[in-house]
Parts: sequence; structure tokens; C-alpha cells
Amino acid sequence: MNKSEEVEYCNLELRFDRRHIQDLIKELIQEGYSLYWSENETQFVISIRTGRKLVKLRFQRTGSGFKLVGDYMIRDPKLAEWMEKLIENTRGHAVVKRFKDRQILIENILFGEVIRLVEISGYRQRVLFQKGTPMTEQEMVRLFESDEGEQRLLLSRLETDDELERLHAALQEGDQDKIAACKQRLRELSLELMRLEW
Repeated sequence: MNKSEEVEYCNLELRFDRRHIQDLIKELIQEGYSLYWSENETQFVISIRTGRKLVKLRFQRTGSGFKLVGDYMIRDPKLAEWMEKLIENTRGHAVVKRFKDRQILIENILFGEVIRLVEISGYRQRVLFQKGTPMTEQEMVRLFESDEGEQRLLLSRLETDDELERLHAALQEGDQDKIAACKQRLRELSLELMRLEW
């Protein structure tokens, strides 16, 4: 990772129990970070010092556990690498934006796996990777006979929610390229949802 690169983590959906959060604190201390933490009835906050910056990871209470929430801009390569391992290990969901020179790489991650990679250069946008292809009739039959269909339906619904949020943001910004890309992806997801729900 280039030192000048900034990485933004958005729409995080990572779940933890208390012991896991304590292990994260130990890990960060072993990595040499200066940090402190605090807790109240609604959240657990870990504040990590990276040079002159302070990154505050907010874990919201959810019944018996915690959920990492919020958007985080990280300029420290080692901390960014740690965050990516965390997303992968918890099989979490996130949108990761990498800013480098005049280029943005956007990764959509579901269950710890990159499902879509988009490169934005100036006003041009191109999809570098997209997981999944249209399903064949045989795949559809296999899905209906297993519980994989339920999981795929959940993934498609989650991705649809994420895409709708992106469309809303693009509409507010008035970014016509992003709006067109979001609408196209929503059309594809709509077809997949119809096939899965049928």
C-alpha cells in the first residue's frame, strides 16, 4: 500500500462479542499503537493514535454483542491492513474506497469477500471485477433444493440496500455518472431478486 494512499471504510457491518474486542485492544497494543478506550450503555469506543491523528472505532451495543459502526478515513498503512484483516476474519460487510493520486478504487465487500471492484478516474468509471454471472436453469434448481438460495437472496437484498444508499448519495451530489451506474446495478439486482424470490 502506497504511503500517500488514504483508505475510507464505509457502511461497516462487523459483529463482535466483548472478548473479541478485548483481543483487538491487545493486538493493537502489540502492533505498537497508543490507544485508550471507554464504554457506556450504548457503545464501546477504542481511540487509536496514528501520528497526529486519532481514529475512534465505535462499537454499538446489539443485545449480547457489539457492532462496529460509522465511516473511517485511515491514512496509516499498517492500521488499514489491520482493518482489512478484521473485515475478512469477521466475514463482515463494508465499502472500501482507496484514494490514490487522481484515482479511486471502490471495493464492495460482503461476508468478508470482495464482490465488486470499481475504478473511478476523473469522470470515467469502470467495473474491474464483478462476482457472479447470470444463473443457468440448472443452478436455479440446485439453489431451490438447498439453503444456498436463502443465503444468496440475503446477499442480494443487502447489496440492493447498499446500492440504494449510494444512489441517494449520488443524487444529492448530482453526480450523473454515479447515478447511471447505480441505476444499472439496481436493474441487475432487481432481476436477480425476481429470479430468487420466484
